[in-house]
This record gives sequence, structure tokens and C-alpha cells, in this order.
Amino acid sequence: MSQIDNHAGAREGSPSSTGLSDDIRVSFEFFPPANDSASERLGKTFERLAPLAPSFVSMTYGAGGSTQQRSLAAVKHLSEEGIVPVAAHLTCVDASRDDVDAIAMQFWDAGIRHIVALRGDAGEPGQPFVPHANGYRSAAELVAGLRRLADFEISVGAYPEVHPDAQSAEADLDNLKRKLDAGASRALTQFFFSPDTFLRFRDRAAAAGIEAPIAPGILPITNFAQTCKFAAACGAQVPDWLRPMFEGLDDRPDTRKFVSTTLTADLCRALHAGGVRDFHFYTLNRAQQVEAVCHLMGRRLPATVRQAA
Repeated sequence: MSQIDNHAGAREGSPSSTGLSDDIRVSFEFFPPANDSASERLGKTFERLAPLAPSFVSMTYGAGGSTQQRSLAAVKHLSEEGIVPVAAHLTCVDASRDDVDAIAMQFWDAGIRHIVALRGDAGEPGQPFVPHANGYRSAAELVAGLRRLADFEISVGAYPEVHPDAQSAEADLDNLKRKLDAGASRALTQFFFSPDTFLRFRDRAAAAGIEAPIAPGILPITNFAQTCKFAAACGAQVPDWLRPMFEGLDDRPDTRKFVSTTLTADLCRALHAGGVRDFHFYTLNRAQQVEAVCHLMGRRLPATVRQAA
């Protein structure tokens, strides 16, 4: 019997998750701001979420040009705050090994000790990934390269609903195992919307001999149409029951936010009932829904912070 079956009864109708703050760990993902106003919003989001004492926060990475420089600047800025451990994303896209290694060492020199190592995707949606002629060809190779450079803590990506480029679910799990065997210490998953999607994936990973922690990636929905585009690009399924929940709410952002927060909290509670204790939130540089979900799970702001706000 899988852990899904063991916890099925606990998930059904669990009305509350108060008192879980000593029981769960959270982490937050941000993306680099494109302009001054976006930078200000990111700063406010970080300031609002940092008191929740995340295990770490991560900053996504744009390969090449000004996007890469924004990524470097943003991750260095968060690290300089010195409040929360910061992880920097790094990909293999459009760069030689020497270039990627140089960027990794820039992170190291800036005090960054945690890398989220990803293969990365082609610039155009739907196009196959083509490695640089002198570059890392896979995330597993990148992990091994980082291990040779310095004593980084390394996280990698995982796909509960199978990476779009994978030949099969089994091949995808084999690839995850290669990344972990190369030196990664944990996996962070792509987002999903059904708890059983993750719990079954976790069981399959364990059966394949994967013992490293796997944290579910949680995406509160801020824009349903945009979320569907994200899902199509990464192979995530949008369940049929989810669409009606957001019908008629395009011009009602407050109601949409309440609905999304409720659904996200329900997902997290179901995962918790299934034994999950680590949650990685894709914040989209917005704090309110993530803070609310954490509050509902029992991960709450200290009283001094609430009073100051």
C-alpha cells in the first residue's frame, strides 16, 4: 500500500492545520526585476516574506545579455541583506562550460553557497534544447561541474507529470537520479494542482531508489490564462475541475485571489496529510497569497512583525 492510500482518509475533510508551524519548512522563489518599479515590488515582497523564516529563497536565472546581469544583480542584492539564505539558479543555456563556471564562481565570491542547477530550455517554446558546442549538455553534467568547482549545496528540478522532453516517465526518473547521483542534495518540483500527482510521483521516486528530499513546487494562481500557458510549456496538467473555479473572475481580482488562496491552502494541507513537510512556493514576486497560505498552514509571522505592519 502506498503512502497515498495510508493518508487518503486524513486528506478528506481535514478542516484545519493550525499548530503546524513547528512541523513544516518553506522556501520561496523569485525572478529578477526588469525595471525600477519591479525591483521595488520585489524588495517589498522579500521584506514581507522573510520574517516567515524560509529555509532559503531562490532567484531564477536568465541566460545572456541584460537578463543575465539582472539575475546576478538580484541574487547578490538579496544575499547582501543577510536575512535569509539565498540560492541562485544556474542553467546550461547558450554558454560554454567556462562561462557557466565563471558565473558560478561569481556567485561563490558573492557569498552564495546554494545553486539550483537546471538544464534550461530553448528560447522558443516547443523548440528542442540544443547544448552549446562547448557547454554542459545536461543538468547532471552541470551538477558534476559545480561539484568540481566548489562545495556548493545543489538543488535540481523534478517533474511530477514528466518533463516535456523526456521519452517516458521512467526515463525522466532516471534523469532525476543521475542529477542526484552527480552531487545534488534535493529536488524541487515543477508546479502541479492535484496532491495525488505529487504523492504518486514521490512513491515512484522512492521505488526507483531515490532517497533525497523532494519538495513540491506550489504555484498560487494569480492569472488563470497565464497559468495555463505556464502549464502547457512545462508539461503540467490543469485539471478539468480547476477551470470553473476561475470562470467570471477575470475582472474581479480580489475574489480571484481569495479563491486561489483557498485552493492553494487545500492543496498544501492535503500534501501535509500525505507526509510532506517541505513546500517550495513560486511567488511570482507577490507576497500576499503566499503569506496567507503559510498562515493557514500554521507558519505565521512573529507577533512583533505583525504589530509593526
